Amino acid sequence: MNYQKYLTHPIYPHIAKAADSLGLEAFVVGGVVRDLIMRRHNTDIDIVTVGSGIALATATAALISPDLHVNKYKNFGTAQFRYQDCDIEFVGARRESYSRDSRKPIVEDGTLEDDQLRRDFTINAMAISLNGERPYELVDPFDGLGDIQRKIIRTPCDPDKTFSDDPLRMMRAVRFATQLNFDIYPETFASIQRNAYRLDIISQERIMEEFNKILLCIRPSKGIKMLDECGLLEKFLPELLALKGVDIVNGKGHKDNYLHTLEVVDNVAMSTTNLWLVWAALLHDIAKPATKRFDPQVGWTFHGHEVVGSKMVSKIFHRLHLPNNEKMKYVQKLVGLHLRPIALVEDTITDSAVRRLLFEAGDDIDDLMRLCEADVTSKNSSKIHRCFQNFAKVREKLIDIEEKDKMRNWRPPITGEDIMTTFNLTPCREIGIIKDAVSNAILDCEIDNTREAAIARMLEEGAKLGLKPIENLNL
Repeated sequence: MNYQKYLTHPIYPHIAKAADSLGLEAFVVGGVVRDLIMRRHNTDIDIVTVGSGIALATATAALISPDLHVNKYKNFGTAQFRYQDCDIEFVGARRESYSRDSRKPIVEDGTLEDDQLRRDFTINAMAISLNGERPYELVDPFDGLGDIQRKIIRTPCDPDKTFSDDPLRMMRAVRFATQLNFDIYPETFASIQRNAYRLDIISQERIMEEFNKILLCIRPSKGIKMLDECGLLEKFLPELLALKGVDIVNGKGHKDNYLHTLEVVDNVAMSTTNLWLVWAALLHDIAKPATKRFDPQVGWTFHGHEVVGSKMVSKIFHRLHLPNNEKMKYVQKLVGLHLRPIALVEDTITDSAVRRLLFEAGDDIDDLMRLCEADVTSKNSSKIHRCFQNFAKVREKLIDIEEKDKMRNWRPPITGEDIMTTFNLTPCREIGIIKDAVSNAILDCEIDNTREAAIARMLEEGAKLGLKPIENLNL
């Protein structure tokens, strides 16, 4: 079968012409072939030649434009340039071997067959020739095309060798199965279970790179369950597994918080590409095992799990080498606040409560509401309908209060410096007491959100603490 119809990008004729001029054979290989066949978008084009990849890249670029810059990596024998919104990478065919304690291969020149044999999965080991005696022919020695049709992930050679050589491939197997909605071939899956311990030699950064791609799939729960079943999840996120199970005392039980969490993650992932919102969904109940208590009157409780969970986020992010910056603070905020809109639904929705929520959530209020709505996983359709009706009322109230009071990212009308100047203070705890009292008075609708009202309350609070303002001070 001629596969020319799949190769619509304008780079391919240039590569074929350059390869002919150098007397080389060139092939498009790997994930881009898989995605061309599956009609999936891919902007990374990998080219293998039996010869110098750098020479082929240089000759191809020269055919396109004398000004096209080629990035050359002589230590790796690769070259790369960007053309027509795609990254084009060239490499000479190679064979690889590994030492036991490293995933960095020993690389030697090889044939196309050698290059295909070193690939992780059959669906990524296909190649399409670009020139030579049989141009545009699919070279598929491991039946990757058949595995696409069967929707399975399978290694091209002994899976134990594949995963022992490079244990990150175990994470990649789960990631591809989740992204493509494939199954992992039973023999391949059993090998992952046998070799799960080898993940210990992989850096947290590389593990998280694959895990984050799983979280960004349409249904992350598929991948998370696979990671659990094959023994990989416990290697980097045991806190999630601690959510498993249901305890029953005196006939009273609680829901399985692990399965609930996976439902919430799927609910969020279906409506956003915001990775950190998905992480907030993943960790929103992470502290329930630590806060679980049984009350004979009400059954199981998890009081304060949102506060404890928010504190756990930083420890988990640090251990997994995830960003220790605004991304982490964002997840902490959403985990810490995820019960607040629910509390508003259960209580009378007061202006002061909505003001305070807007103040604390700031620009993340919409994401918080999305998380809260995703947290509704009841099987009772009438209960779900009632919950979403109530959340709609909260959203309406949020809009009304925001339009009226502009509380999103609000800052108090007076600062700590105002307090120090008024009472001639150096930094001390009284400043924080006064500032909090003024802020709370505004948030609770006790005083207007104006500088004049704030100054008046500041003077009152200062008097309670025995402080006297400087005379004739003009604030």
